[in-house]
Amino acid sequence: VPVPVPVPVPGPAPDAAVPVVSVKPVVLPAPGRGEDLQVRVTAPATGGDLPIIVFSHGFGSSLDGYGPLADYWAAHGFAVLQPTHLDSRTLGLAPDDPRTPLIWRIRVEDLTRTIDRLDDLEAAVPGLAGRLDRGRIAAAGHSWGGQSASMLLGARVLGADGEPGEDLSDPRVSAGLLLATTGLGGADLSPFAAENFPFMSPSFAAMATPTLVVAGDRDDSPLSVRGPDWFTDPYRLSPGPKALLTLFGAEHSLGGVAGYHDAETTDENPARVALVQRLTCAYLRQVLRPGDPSWAAARTALAAEDAPLGRITEA
Repeated sequence: VPVPVPVPVPGPAPDAAVPVVSVKPVVLPAPGRGEDLQVRVTAPATGGDLPIIVFSHGFGSSLDGYGPLADYWAAHGFAVLQPTHLDSRTLGLAPDDPRTPLIWRIRVEDLTRTIDRLDDLEAAVPGLAGRLDRGRIAAAGHSWGGQSASMLLGARVLGADGEPGEDLSDPRVSAGLLLATTGLGGADLSPFAAENFPFMSPSFAAMATPTLVVAGDRDDSPLSVRGPDWFTDPYRLSPGPKALLTLFGAEHSLGGVAGYHDAETTDENPARVALVQRLTCAYLRQVLRPGDPSWAAARTALAAEDAPLGRITEA
């Protein structure tokens, strides 16, 4: 008797939302890290062939942050993996901990480890087995998490001699989302940043992975002497296909992407968050599934608005 062959179930239509399931923490052994790695997995309750977003949180946050993004992405067909980095306030790492100077690199290793252990993460979520598409992986992050994610896309940290450090890019990652991600170091850093964050000296010269950069035109960071355009550096200074979403009136929280009730949001704007949700989804669909019309439709819709909340530039 012939045995039926399972057929992958396609994800939801671009404008459809489905219920999601979320499991936390999934604990991954991390020898040498000093703490096992905790990951949150959020995915659609139904559907198969799910592309994957590995998300790096901003300074001090955790796997519990960024619900407005993770929930939306999952409800629209993505599996979202959120590791908690060592700088998280939930871990309470002492400032004089010997790991502190290396946290920037450990963050990148957290993302790589998350991808390495997809089998374990899939098995930890009831009903998720066999539904992840390991051939479609995006790296995303906000603020410091953007720099962490950018390393998987090809960015590198410059050493004291001005030479690029080790290449930590991951060939399994084929798309990126960099939200409010810091720009160049050196003379562009404020004295405070130069003293406390020497790793904040990226080179985007080899960051060729297709990436959407999202920046607020009022994101005036105390870490830089340049102003809001500093956050456009990952777009302006990297090769390969890139897109820039400039959000009008947006500060560092981009309207409130870091959480539903995040006290650090200084520019709360649900409509702005909704725009980020829609456009990031559309961009990843286009990159991870060539030929998908979502991004072209989203660009057209934004350009046609009477009072758009942002503009898209592409190179």
